[in-house]
Amino acid sequence: MIKYILVTNDPQVAKYAEASGVGRVFVDLEVIGKQERQGHLDTLISNHSIEDVYRVKAKLTRADLLVRLNPMHVNTVLEVEEAILAGADLLMLPMFRTVDEIQEFSRLVDGRVKIVPLVETYDAAVVMSDIVTVTGVDEIYIGLNDLHLDMGLKFMFEPLVSGFVEQLADIIRSSGKPFGFGGIARYGEGIIPGELVLGEHLRLGSSSVMLSRTFHRKSEGFAEFKLKVDLEMELKKLSDAEEQLKTRSAAQVLADKQRLSDVVTQYLAQGQY
Repeated sequence: MIKYILVTNDPQVAKYAEASGVGRVFVDLEVIGKQERQGHLDTLISNHSIEDVYRVKAKLTRADLLVRLNPMHVNTVLEVEEAILAGADLLMLPMFRTVDEIQEFSRLVDGRVKIVPLVETYDAAVVMSDIVTVTGVDEIYIGLNDLHLDMGLKFMFEPLVSGFVEQLADIIRSSGKPFGFGGIARYGEGIIPGELVLGEHLRLGSSSVMLSRTFHRKSEGFAEFKLKVDLEMELKKLSDAEEQLKTRSAAQVLADKQRLSDVVTQYLAQGQY
């Protein structure tokens, strides 16, 4: 089963998400350079704090707590120590470009928690075969949003339909490490419907995906918690779709891949990115 990741710094939302079937809760401490990179996009830029890590961790009993730190900088050692002390189960390093950065990050963590390199620069992507060999790297996540920006592309799903992500997935799978990529919208919603993205996760062998901001939008007739979405119902739609997608023939898998490419091509032709 695909492990779904929800971004939140609200302890009650985290508790509800865990009860609804979310496998990981994501507290996002990254601020360095993010506004400059993504400020012009319709993306979620968080204002989470280290105190949120403590508060969210206190509400979780089964779901893992994933904490994204800032890119490597002079205070990374302090950030690592604070996040581990606060209860992070996994630490994510964003916006790195060299294997040396991952090696240094792994040295700082020193095996105390799992580390997840967030591959979202072209420079990092092209040395994937080296990244997966770094001691302490437990899994990989490919961030399509910043990756497409770094590659000078117009839409976050372009690296997926071009085959670039597939090349990276092949390398990671060969290493035996789990990986995830991008984000996923609700079933039947989004520029790229959730089930279409899910089909690619299954085709490529991905094991995790972040729930997009559509999961933070109000659902009609549901107003419990600040999330305001019947998360259990929405995740069931995706899990049901996952079971159906697993029964596809090889021809159907390729047809779904082509359908995704067609949707991306059509979106780019409209020029609304």
